[in-house]
Amino acid sequence: MSKFQYVYEQSVEQTKAKIIEDLIKYFEQKEELPTYEQYVKDRHHYIDQIWVNVWLNKVTNDIPRKEKKLFLKDRDYEVEEVDRKIINRLFRNEVRDYEPFRVLEWIEAEFGKDEEHWKQLYENARTTFLQKENEKKLQVKKDEVWNQLQQQTLKIIEHEKDNYYIYVRNFLASEISNDFNSKVKYKSVETYRLEEILIEDGVFEFKDYRTVGEFFAELTGNVHYTEHWSDVAFEYETYYFLYERRLYKFLQKFISTQLVEEIDTETKVQYKDLFQKNLSSREIQKNVNHYLELLIHEYMEEIVTEYIDHLLLLNEMTFDLSEHKKLYHQQVKERAIRKEEELAEERRKKEEEERMLHDIFGREYEASINKGMKYVLHIGETNTGKTYHALQRMEQAESGLYLAPLRLLALEVFDTLNNRGIPCSLKTGEEERVIAEAMHVSCTVEMFHEKDFYEVIVIDEAQMLADRDRGYSWYKAITKARAKEIHIIGSNNIKSMLLQLLDGAQVELNEYKRDIPLQVEEKEFKLTHAKKADAIVCFSRRRVLETASILQNNGHSVSMIYGSMPPETRKKQIQRFLKGETTIIVATDAIGMGLNLPIRRVVFLETEKFDGIRRRRLTSQEVKQIAGRAGRKGIYNVGKVAFTQYVREMATLLEKEDEHVQTFAIAPTATILERFQKYSRKLELFFTLWEKFESPPGTTKASLQEEQYLYETVKDTIIEARIPLQELYHFLHLPFATREQVLVEQWYSTMLCIAEGQELPEPVLKNDSLENIELTYKAIGLHLLFLYRLDKRTEALYWERIRETYSDQAHERLNSDVQLMKKRCKICKKTLDPSYKYEVCDGCHYSRLRKKHKNY
Repeated sequence: MSKFQYVYEQSVEQTKAKIIEDLIKYFEQKEELPTYEQYVKDRHHYIDQIWVNVWLNKVTNDIPRKEKKLFLKDRDYEVEEVDRKIINRLFRNEVRDYEPFRVLEWIEAEFGKDEEHWKQLYENARTTFLQKENEKKLQVKKDEVWNQLQQQTLKIIEHEKDNYYIYVRNFLASEISNDFNSKVKYKSVETYRLEEILIEDGVFEFKDYRTVGEFFAELTGNVHYTEHWSDVAFEYETYYFLYERRLYKFLQKFISTQLVEEIDTETKVQYKDLFQKNLSSREIQKNVNHYLELLIHEYMEEIVTEYIDHLLLLNEMTFDLSEHKKLYHQQVKERAIRKEEELAEERRKKEEEERMLHDIFGREYEASINKGMKYVLHIGETNTGKTYHALQRMEQAESGLYLAPLRLLALEVFDTLNNRGIPCSLKTGEEERVIAEAMHVSCTVEMFHEKDFYEVIVIDEAQMLADRDRGYSWYKAITKARAKEIHIIGSNNIKSMLLQLLDGAQVELNEYKRDIPLQVEEKEFKLTHAKKADAIVCFSRRRVLETASILQNNGHSVSMIYGSMPPETRKKQIQRFLKGETTIIVATDAIGMGLNLPIRRVVFLETEKFDGIRRRRLTSQEVKQIAGRAGRKGIYNVGKVAFTQYVREMATLLEKEDEHVQTFAIAPTATILERFQKYSRKLELFFTLWEKFESPPGTTKASLQEEQYLYETVKDTIIEARIPLQELYHFLHLPFATREQVLVEQWYSTMLCIAEGQELPEPVLKNDSLENIELTYKAIGLHLLFLYRLDKRTEALYWERIRETYSDQAHERLNSDVQLMKKRCKICKKTLDPSYKYEVCDGCHYSRLRKKHKNY
């Protein structure tokens, strides 16, 4: 059978079915049996049209386009490359009259000659119709009774709502008591997300909770599904959600049972007559479920405000509604009194805290510029000679002080002045080199002492004022410096802030422009494009070493610079580049501060960096600071800048006008700590007050994150008990890498020895790898910080000599190890292609993803 014939027969059967359906509907509307002739007369329009409608719809929709085209082609139609709509229209026209089904003849043969069949069909249709009508009427009565039942239940619930709450209190009191005695307590987590591992924290104690709401905020240890706006996830469950579910089950059963007793008899009888069964609590549940959610929300809002001790009294009583209700109203009054007392206590504490904040911090951060001094500002872009001119003036002075942002720069100025025959001492937190008869000092900005007087003071990289953690050292130096001339060096974006700080003082402004233009290369850079006098910049030690290894294995001689490298090693690496022993520098953004090198081109191997919190795109100021090292005056006529990607976007950042610094950082001072000691010796309270202290307009507070992290290790120990508060804070403030756990452990061991009056422990010395040599260098540096803080200078000199040997070893290992270094996966250590973009191989990446989704 062809498809066409099959569709034809289906159309015939469908037409017959529609005629019978129409006939039954016709019979349903007739109270008396109509004649066959009357039916044909009344429905002849429908009978005449039904076949054409069914056939055309069926054949048009069910016959494939290919068969339609063959059908038309047999009738001499040209169908190739003809539009689908035209094909369908032609096809419909051609099949319209194809072997039409004689509907009237079929009806007459089926029904017209058999009066008994006609009558039976009518009676069946009418019986079914009347049965449905009766069912509809019965359903209307059922709906009326159901609505009546619903109104009664809601009215009873509303009337008894307060009484039900008394039962709820009794139920929850028992549940809470059981949980306190049987459940494990977990340490709180910040986000409730599954990335944070739950840690057991002992058992629940009633005394730890004032209200039920405080207990409900604890974690059950279970996981549940949650949805915050569009963020869908699984998270740790609190007791609030657990008790919400428990309360729902309790009320569902309790209220439905109560309502069965309360519904009036007449409604129950009507229900039984119509539904042929007694009204049960299960049927009532269906009626009240939608209202329970509102009721539970109302009860939960009330229960979280109740005091735990009030609720637990119920467990000592036999339940009696009137007695429990009386107690509840009494406790409501007590609660109001207690809350008022608590609010009064909170107000008192807040007022006391505000007085304390004012007394401790007061006007400590109002600038007090000595208007009798002369301030000389050197403002401009990188590599414009700002520092050179300021230092020239300091060299000419009888006494001078240079304040550097980095120990390396302090060391560089120390060497430069002594090489020129100007005696200069060096002072950083980790070392002191006192030169006989020296009237000049080169030091890091943190070592500034406001009582010393010099003819000239030079403060470098003043834009660091905005740094949240170190900025206050610059603020202190700028506002407290005592000299005939104070030279301040900074980038363009700090100019307005400096002029604001020095308002009213004698200020000389020197602005510098680059003589050597910067030119951005349009072509994206690849390592194979590296040439002599390139500085290739990336943003991690690992990437520096990997890149240097690739370049060295490709025949280039390379110097390396990164933040954790010992300054002496860094100096030697720079010297090799200056002497021509190496032709390329691979560096982190440490190259952007104070290093003037004969660099022809600066290459950004990366356009993003991790800033300690997140990975982000470089800012305009960062790009300018680093790119500005390209094009040394007198050597190159133009400085070139290249990027590995996003060339246009990065070039825009380079040309973008500087955003002026709007705020500067402030940090705790010795005076503030001294005032605080009138109130407490616990630094925990001090950190709390620092968080609450509102920073004055135009300032931002130092985060003190590292200090608080270290404090957590000594809180409530012999260290905090025995070491005076100011001294303890200074030890917390020591500048070392707290991200290195080995150094944190060394810091703690040393603090313990200080507290117990014992000899300081010596740092662990390791030289089996470049990484351990650098870590040992840092460990000796931390040891030196303690030695100088404790004025053990002889011992410090010994450890400075040891540190120099590790600096030499780092230099030697750096040059040898980097040639053997391979780019490896951070997790499985598998060797990766040098050009591979990521730090983790594909296998480890997808394994981590699978594990993460499995957990969820």
